[in-house]
Amino acid sequence: MIDHTLLLPDATSADFERHFAEAIEHSFFAVCIPPFFVPLAAKALKKTPVKICTVVGFANGYNMAATKVFETKHAFIQGAHEIDMVINIAALKSGDHAAVLDDIRSVVRAAHGHTVKVIIETYYLTREEKIAACELSMKAGAHFVKTSTGFAKGGATPEDVALMAQIVGGKLGVKASGGIHDRATAEKMISLGATRIGTSHGVSIVTGQSLTSTSQY
Repeated sequence: MIDHTLLLPDATSADFERHFAEAIEHSFFAVCIPPFFVPLAAKALKKTPVKICTVVGFANGYNMAATKVFETKHAFIQGAHEIDMVINIAALKSGDHAAVLDDIRSVVRAAHGHTVKVIIETYYLTREEKIAACELSMKAGAHFVKTSTGFAKGGATPEDVALMAQIVGGKLGVKASGGIHDRATAEKMISLGATRIGTSHGVSIVTGQSLTSTSQY
């Protein structure tokens, strides 16, 4: 259930090579990585069951929809299997639901059936906006809603995961991410309805070994 995540801006190719090796060793569902490193992942993870997830419109979401479409198409050409796109937070906060719907739907169409997870960045949203984001994601044909980028001041909370799971009602998956650093927290999120966990602490979660990380993810 773990998307093994490395999105730090100063991570090197050597860091990613280690990251991929960890994903293989621990049978993580996917790696979640920046677009630039998708070709490296495709080479390292070839002939393994580990999926490649990359991010679109990361981390603030206010890119034009056409830009997100280009990022999406190019990611799949280079070997990605899944997309985690950041919702247009500014449009949602402005009440422009039509723009948000078009933004998500454009990426879903560009993905041609591949899994699209919509990062709604719960830290910035009111309860009503969280509900609207989930409903718009369902209407647009996305496959998951996701709590956070891991780069806002707050990440996944039990309350948000429970709310998102309630709103999508099993029609979409729920990815909890941001601040999930230990097994107890991961299991709590799963018990509340999370169907995927995004974390840079996957190794310590599954092994119980404490690892040093500066990532909020």
